Amino acid sequence: MAQPVRVILDTDIDSDVDDVGALAMLHTLMDYNRVELLAVVVTSDDPYAPACTDVINHYFGRPGIPIGVERGIELKHFSRYTRQISEEFPSRIKDYNDAEDAVGLYRRILANEPDSSVVIISIGHLTNFAALLLSEGDQYSALSGKDLAARKVKLWSCMGGMFPEGKEANFYRPDPASTAIALEHWKGKVVFAGWELGNAIITGGMFLKKMLSEKSPVWRSYELYNNFSGRQSWDQASVLYAISPDKGYWTLEEQGYCEVFEDGSNRWVSNGQKGNHAYLREKLDPAEIAKIIDALMTGIYRDEF
Repeated sequence: MAQPVRVILDTDIDSDVDDVGALAMLHTLMDYNRVELLAVVVTSDDPYAPACTDVINHYFGRPGIPIGVERGIELKHFSRYTRQISEEFPSRIKDYNDAEDAVGLYRRILANEPDSSVVIISIGHLTNFAALLLSEGDQYSALSGKDLAARKVKLWSCMGGMFPEGKEANFYRPDPASTAIALEHWKGKVVFAGWELGNAIITGGMFLKKMLSEKSPVWRSYELYNNFSGRQSWDQASVLYAISPDKGYWTLEEQGYCEVFEDGSNRWVSNGQKGNHAYLREKLDPAEIAKIIDALMTGIYRDEF
């Protein structure tokens, strides 16, 4: 049997609910030894985001998964669900500052992993990821952040951008400079799941309501967000590709690179050359992809996934 994919999830689990669905998918995949979730980096200024994340990890029986946040930022509550989830369910983290420093957590985890073994899945803006790449050597590793990532990470699966061009929130909100930094300093392979990809995949509707218990924080998050009326699956698409890159769910566009502008907008530059950038293009019917994602969000697993 193949070894589980070793994952660090970087999530802005606050304004949208697809982050909750993505984390639920990873827990299902852990149940079947397809994934080992090494850490969750919460890139959010919502004060309840780390506790919400910890609630979900607790619910799935994995309270020890470390969680990191950006330190020293102004916090403001704006989520439809994070506060309620953090108050209604048990967790280890009770306060934003109970979580670890994000860059320190990134560096500690990566330094202890084998070379070319980790997959980073980013499903939010890139503030903490960029800070990792700009970091210097420390007690965990003498390597700079960009060199440490280049040595330890085999794939960065990024939900971000619009392709072939456009302006998408993870790339421009709240600090578009972090996107430019990330792309400039990243040395390895990155596959983008753009806005247009997940926008066509609708999950989290009545199937999730029926299949999950009302005692589940995933169920409760989707109820609070839009009462199970269905939601686009931007983040889940990035997770599904990262875990099953060879299943042929999408076509991989590799001839060119992603260019990012100062305002966070981007375009795909086709140059006829295969580099370290790629993005996903629709291949299978999005409704069929949605069935797979809904299944994984509700604990259903099949080998063909």
